[in-house]
Amino acid sequence: MDTIILCGGRGVRLQEETEFRPKPMVEIGGKPMLWHIMEIYSHYGYNRFILALGYKGEHIKKYFYDYRIVSSDFTLVMNPHKPPKIHSVPDECDWEITFVDTGLDTLKGGRIKRLEKYIKSDNFHLTYGDCVANVDIKELYKFHISHNSIGTLTAVRPPSRFGELMLSGDKVIKFEEKPQLGTGAINGGFFVFKKEFMQYLTPDVNCDLEFGALQKLARDGELRAYSHEGFWQCMDNVRDRDYLNKLWQEGQAFWKLW
Repeated sequence: MDTIILCGGRGVRLQEETEFRPKPMVEIGGKPMLWHIMEIYSHYGYNRFILALGYKGEHIKKYFYDYRIVSSDFTLVMNPHKPPKIHSVPDECDWEITFVDTGLDTLKGGRIKRLEKYIKSDNFHLTYGDCVANVDIKELYKFHISHNSIGTLTAVRPPSRFGELMLSGDKVIKFEEKPQLGTGAINGGFFVFKKEFMQYLTPDVNCDLEFGALQKLARDGELRAYSHEGFWQCMDNVRDRDYLNKLWQEGQAFWKLW
């Protein structure tokens, strides 16, 4: 199965970092947040990634292009016609990564639609480039297959609200992103969709995911929620970054499943 990771936003609330690099490349424990997210999926055997790039996407391309050399022992012959001889294989050798420039200012729905031609599987994973969790991705997928609806999102209950879901059992009956009032479960990302979800999207720069596509999917009765009671944390600002680094340094990185 393909795993799409949204990596194109500007991350304005983390400007201290994102002035120089895209938000998914902000480091936690010496590795980009994006690497941590990919390791979560890889732990469950999902190694084919499609990265929806935008703001400073060249940093992400360069990081992974260089990764094989930087993370390996190798012998370099100065003759430019001979490639380096790599002596060791990185742990991520099974990863297949497709990098797709989806536009500088395109909203999330448009980014997903613009990489449709690269999706090979009938169902695909989708997640944000700034959240980590100890979600059981295999169980999430099994739940998605069991209900036969088009989409599944992961519902979490963090200390503060970022959006709110109204549920009837596991069925999403209302979706509101970042409400001013109300309490309860929020959208934690870690989605699974049937490929027909693409019918809810357009490649237009203003096509959003939360405002529009997910709301319509919920109204159509085609969006279900997989409840995750474990660890979940986004990296929305400097405080979040520092908190995640603290957890990593203290051996309390609950998302580190690998």
